[in-house]
This record gives sequence, C-alpha cells and structure tokens, in this order.
Amino acid sequence: MEIKNYSYLELTDWLAENRVDAYRAGQIFRWIYTRQADSFEQMTDISKTVRAKLNGFFCNERLAKVRSDYSRDGACKYLFRLADGHHIESVLIPDKNHFTLCISSQVGCAQNCRFCFTARGGLIRNLTVAEILSQIRDIARDLNGNQRLTNIVFMGMGEPLANYRNLIKALHIITDRDVGLNFSHRRVTVSTAGLVPRLLDLGNQTRVSLAISLNAADNQTRNWLMPINRVYPLEQLLEACRQYPLEHRQKITFEYVLIKGVNDSQQDAQRLAKLLRPIKSKINLIPFNAHPGCPFSCPPESAVLQFQQILRNYRYTTTIRKSKGADIAAACGQLSAAVNRNNHQS
Repeated sequence: MEIKNYSYLELTDWLAENRVDAYRAGQIFRWIYTRQADSFEQMTDISKTVRAKLNGFFCNERLAKVRSDYSRDGACKYLFRLADGHHIESVLIPDKNHFTLCISSQVGCAQNCRFCFTARGGLIRNLTVAEILSQIRDIARDLNGNQRLTNIVFMGMGEPLANYRNLIKALHIITDRDVGLNFSHRRVTVSTAGLVPRLLDLGNQTRVSLAISLNAADNQTRNWLMPINRVYPLEQLLEACRQYPLEHRQKITFEYVLIKGVNDSQQDAQRLAKLLRPIKSKINLIPFNAHPGCPFSCPPESAVLQFQQILRNYRYTTTIRKSKGADIAAACGQLSAAVNRNNHQS
C-alpha cells in the first residue's frame, strides 16, 4: 500500500490498529513531506519495531521520471510514467523569485474542450492521492537550495473536480502547515471547467483559490467550445459561483482563452463584463496556444489588448497570461503526455 494515499487521520487509525502510538503519524508525515525520506529506515526517531511494521505494509515510491524538457523561457515540463505504464505531465514555471508548479489530476481528460490538446486522448483514469502529491514532492526535490516552490495550480491534465475525493485528500496534505507540504491555501489554485455539483463542496471543505475555465460569455459559444456547458449551463455555473464562500478580499479567477474569430470581439468582452458583474471576480486572459491538428488561432496582440481594456473599463482586474513553455508544448492547453517526442531533454 502506498503510504501517501493515506490521510493523517487514516494513518493514525492504522497505527492504533497496529498498537503504535498516534503521535507517530506526525513524525512519519514530516519525514515523508518535509524531509523527503524515501525509506522507512531513514526515520531514525522511530523504533526499529515500528519501522518494520511500516515496511511490512506500506511503500513510499517516487514517480518514474521519463524526461524533463526545458523551454527557452525557463519553464520545465516533466513527463512521468506511472506504475501501470500510463503517463502524465507537470510543468514548473519560473517567476521573479519563486516557482509555480502546474500539476495533473487525471490521466487524460473527459471534458473534450475543443481548444485543449489533453482532450484528444479522452479520460483514462483518475490519479491517486499519492500520484498527485508525488508530482509536488518529487519536483520540489529537484530544486536548488535558493529556488522556492511557492505556488501550486491544478491546471494540468484532467478535471480536478471529477477526481474529487482524491483531490480533497491531496489538498489537505498540500496545505497542512504542520506535518504536510506546508503550502499556503492562498497559493494553491484549483481550476475547473465548471463541474457545478462539486463547486460548493470544494468551497466548504477547503480554503484554496478557485479558477473557472469560462472561455465564452454566452451558452451557444460555450456549448460549442466546452461540452460540459450543455450539462451545467452558464446560469447554473454562475449561480454556484455567487454562492461560493470566499474569504475577505478573495476573488474567483475566470480564465478566458482568447480564440481568433470565436470569442475575441469587443461584443464578447462587453458580454463578459456584464455576465460577471454580480460575482467577486478577476479575469485572466489566455491568448490561444496552438497545437497540432487544431484549427484555432491566436488573436493579434492589438485585439487582446483591446479586450483587456474593455474589461478594465468595467473596473475588473484583468491580466494577460504570458504562457510559458510553448516551444516544448507545455503552455496552457498543450499537455498530452506524449512519450515519443524530440524536445529539449535533461
């Protein structure tokens, strides 16, 4: 059994069943998540008897890194092979004085958004808690001593809310400041295509940041771009967003992929501004990132800037995401976990 699939309480219960003091759970978690221990034998403040029990039931594995591809802009895309032979990708993104890690929640994706390369292969399976956490734990170990991983975004392969149970367990360990991975909940973001029934669950069970992949301000366009909108149309999605519990000064981020001739007109910008008016929101514009076989293209920079200005005129905080890693297919919407590629390798 992979120990990283266990929550703190589950490990405490297992220890109790095996006649081991409950406080050992904290020691074990710190060894795994803070000290990056690979074996139970490294846990020197735990008796040999307890270590033997752990060894007899648990394993603590690393993901198999197939390769890491480096972009000209400093981004690094990791390709991992899972125990069953499937593959996932994670992207490490440099900022001024810290790093953001974009992680996956599923092998593939079932949402079939037209602009996203990940959707091409469909959904294969959910990631386990251990596979989610290992992306963070393993990549953090790769960083030099003066490099800081401060932000985690669930914006890689898959729809996080479709893997809800494992997502929540992973989030609790990621944001545990005592025995877990010690990330601030303000610096952890879950991005969803709009799985409405799980939105309020997420808000009630965590305090992480929420991002909505919106990409259209009317149902007809969003139905075409994102099939999930036929099940949960804009009216239902935005009502859930209105009810979403937010902390003081916290806002929901609405991600909007700008596609030339599809959703990038001045009228689209005005519709978007009016649509989001009742919600505490900020907007992240993402110029479309091309990938093989996709007929879409990115609007000219002048159109992107004009779209942004219209939203700013309505007093929205509106940023343009400068997607990194496009030259290694690591930008937003480009992940596919393809194994046979000739890229810049480590």
